[in-house]
Amino acid sequence: MSAPLVEVRDVNFAYDSRPILKGINMSFHKGKLIAIMGGSGCGKTTLFRLIGGAIKPTRGEVRIDGQVMHELDQQGLYDMRRKMGVLFQFGALFTDMSVFDNVAFQMREHTDLPEEVIRDLVMMKLHAVGLRGTHDLMPAELSGGMARRVALARTVALDPMLILYDEPFAGLDPISLTVVGQLIRKLNDALGATSVIVTHDVQESLKIVDYIYFVADGVIVAEGTPDEIRASDKPFVHQFVHGEMDGPVPFHYPGGDYRQDLGVAA
Repeated sequence: MSAPLVEVRDVNFAYDSRPILKGINMSFHKGKLIAIMGGSGCGKTTLFRLIGGAIKPTRGEVRIDGQVMHELDQQGLYDMRRKMGVLFQFGALFTDMSVFDNVAFQMREHTDLPEEVIRDLVMMKLHAVGLRGTHDLMPAELSGGMARRVALARTVALDPMLILYDEPFAGLDPISLTVVGQLIRKLNDALGATSVIVTHDVQESLKIVDYIYFVADGVIVAEGTPDEIRASDKPFVHQFVHGEMDGPVPFHYPGGDYRQDLGVAA
């Protein structure tokens, strides 16, 4: 097997003295679709920011296409990000731009392509997500699912080698969720890209991804293919996959004696 496109090597990260990630190791190979899952506050978004070069690890390194992210200068980081696509949570479309201009934005910003070529490329990207007919609409005229699909077209506008998805299924109805999930899989395969999804949606992710990492308390507690994750007997994974209230993740936040808080004598 070829070398991974993305390698996370012994990554530690802390905000001041509060540790968030503790010795994380991950590998993302070209053409694969990988999910990073875990409860709120486990460090998923921090990993996402480290991969994108927004923050630097306290220890360890994130290596993309052979380059260590935190060692890149400003131009090097800019050039690397030019090869990435990011789908932000809820899409984050430019509200004052049309659908067409949202998708064309990166092409105009990062290339010298003539406008007629940009038009053809934008229409191709919108056609790929089934929304070519919306090119003259404004984001406010789109449904939530349509806006997410336009944002997906913008994400792949420059045919990135690495695509990062931050909670791409959040707030979608069941039909839109399935449509977006299948589009993520098909676009990744068509582009030959590597895609990383940070998500809480276990069931939809298990349908489309090649590999899953489960993070809890800043460490990887489980990893494997969808079939391996479904069959896992690890309590945390079983609780998370099946959405159970009882398990390693407690329902109650730690607190004092309940009777004492209610003013009831022992």
